[in-house]
Amino acid sequence: MSSEISQLSIKALLSGRDEYVIPMYQRNYAWEEGEIMQLIQDVIDYLPEDGDQARNYYIGTLVVYERPDSKTPVFETIDGQQRLTTLSLLTSYLKNTRAVELAWYTNLSIHFDSRERSRATFAAIFEKKFNDDPAEVLTKKQINTGILNGYRLIQKVLPQKLKENDVSPQQFADYLFRYVQIMRVKVPTDTDLNHYFEIMNNRGEQLEKHEVLKARMMEKLQGCEQSQNCLHAVWEACANMERYVQMGFTPGQRGSIFGDKDWGQFELADFDSLRAALHSSQEVAAKQETRLTLDQIIAKAPVAAKQDESSEDAPERFNTVINFPNFLLHVLRVDTKADIPLDDKRLLDTFEAYVLKQPDPVAAVKRFTFSLLRCKYLFDQYVIKREFIKGADGWSLKRFKWNDGGERSRAGRGSYVNTFGEEDGNEDINRRILMLLSAFHVSTPTLVYKHWLNAALFHLFYVEQIEAQAYLQHMESVAKAFVFDRFLAPDVGLDYFAMIYTNRGACQTRRESIAAETIEPRLTFGNIENNLVFNFLDYLLWLEHRAKESVKSYEFTFRSSVEHYYPQHPLDGQVQLDADTLNSFGNLCLISHSKNSRLSNFMPSAKKEFYKNNTIDSVKQYLMMETESWDADAIRAHSEQMNNVLLNSLVSKHESE
Repeated sequence: MSSEISQLSIKALLSGRDEYVIPMYQRNYAWEEGEIMQLIQDVIDYLPEDGDQARNYYIGTLVVYERPDSKTPVFETIDGQQRLTTLSLLTSYLKNTRAVELAWYTNLSIHFDSRERSRATFAAIFEKKFNDDPAEVLTKKQINTGILNGYRLIQKVLPQKLKENDVSPQQFADYLFRYVQIMRVKVPTDTDLNHYFEIMNNRGEQLEKHEVLKARMMEKLQGCEQSQNCLHAVWEACANMERYVQMGFTPGQRGSIFGDKDWGQFELADFDSLRAALHSSQEVAAKQETRLTLDQIIAKAPVAAKQDESSEDAPERFNTVINFPNFLLHVLRVDTKADIPLDDKRLLDTFEAYVLKQPDPVAAVKRFTFSLLRCKYLFDQYVIKREFIKGADGWSLKRFKWNDGGERSRAGRGSYVNTFGEEDGNEDINRRILMLLSAFHVSTPTLVYKHWLNAALFHLFYVEQIEAQAYLQHMESVAKAFVFDRFLAPDVGLDYFAMIYTNRGACQTRRESIAAETIEPRLTFGNIENNLVFNFLDYLLWLEHRAKESVKSYEFTFRSSVEHYYPQHPLDGQVQLDADTLNSFGNLCLISHSKNSRLSNFMPSAKKEFYKNNTIDSVKQYLMMETESWDADAIRAHSEQMNNVLLNSLVSKHESE
């Protein structure tokens, strides 16, 4: 018996008599801000333009097993429970806000086997038995922190994304519930679920979009084997984002492209010089793969790449901040200076328009190939990675260099050193750039629309000579532009493309034109548009207080919960502050959602005691905990101090020591 496949709208999925049970063998709900933001952005991206016909957006599959002997259909969720849970939370939020009419959403379709905390938390959310926080009606032992965090993130992200894209809640809901489609795959009743899971975990993957794109580009270069070989070599070297691009070439090729006995330079001028450099190395074999058609590539069985586990470039060492398909779009935007979407859902359509269907597609493919290699080299040398070494991990900003075969190194292998390090006396700037880039990155957890990365690549690609101080100043200016020209702007903020390409990253807001009273409404709880506001402030505070032992080793991590240092719901017998004071910027800091759930109702003194044995979540939080007594006066004083730190960044420049 074959599987039964049904195409359902989200309304049909959630409004019917069907029940979806999350069995005990499924992991807990674990989506964070990145995944939730991606889902919401995907829906918004597919909204029809004015006058256009709406088209369906297929959000994926939901694999289920129908339990027998049930009066109404009960489906055990096998695959897709994270998506299903998020859609249920999102629908509950829209119902609770009453911004749209959802009379059809009268019952929860999602249920949990033997998970009372999950059931109770979802019930509290669905029935809106709280004002802002389910903790008002549930004890900590009754709350599933993952589900609660997902709902809080939707509360935060959806209004931001609707405002950012000028979309009303009604427009979003109309499209979500009617045109967003999910494919429900019901496995046969006699399915061996254990065997099914084994197949799912070992199944092969489809040909990815970027592989299709490569094949289409190769077709444009038919008739010139050297050019095809060049494209193939560059593409394969760049596709592994967790490996420095030099390691994608043989030692001889590295010398030809990146400098003999150097491997850290890139001075080639164009595709023709790149092709000549590769050809002159006499190590580029005209591999059969470079001449395969798209049909042959699809038909060919995938072969796992053999990895030398002992090599220094093993992918376990470095973890990248973006994947290859999205990186291709960054390169295309930098190369064309066109306002293309930085979202790999549109990868093929975008390259069709800007490369493959250009008047001279051969020239466009060659130009992009050269730009791809140059951007990957710049990315590797000047953009942070997560580095795993000697049993520990942390942010790194390192470049690749040739080894001279000394006693402690092996010639022909290369090594990694700080991008701006001992050799040029810029150790401090290396650390500052690393901190700033990591502040950007943790503020944008999705793989799409990483505008800070595009701003960095745009600067690095077109500047005549890359200098540490100029790079740092540029990215600090970009941070100020994002914060003041967009997130804290009193009216409609500037567009990212305009900030990066038209204004060249220069912040347009002047200190004399903005007052604390202007930005205060945008800094209250629920109105802070992006976590970069917190993280840029922490970067400024780190610069100011890094001599202190607790601040010196601080690093940015993925924190998504806005914490009220003085709790919204203090324990019995404690003072209840007024809402304006509670929700003011002075009482807020950014922490992980697990700590937020654990500490949310603790008084400041108890939180301070907790952090004696735990690393700080933010420098702002550290300064709050240094205050002896945390009351309304202390909150107002801290708020004024933090506002001034932000505003003074518009005129102050932190000079290198």
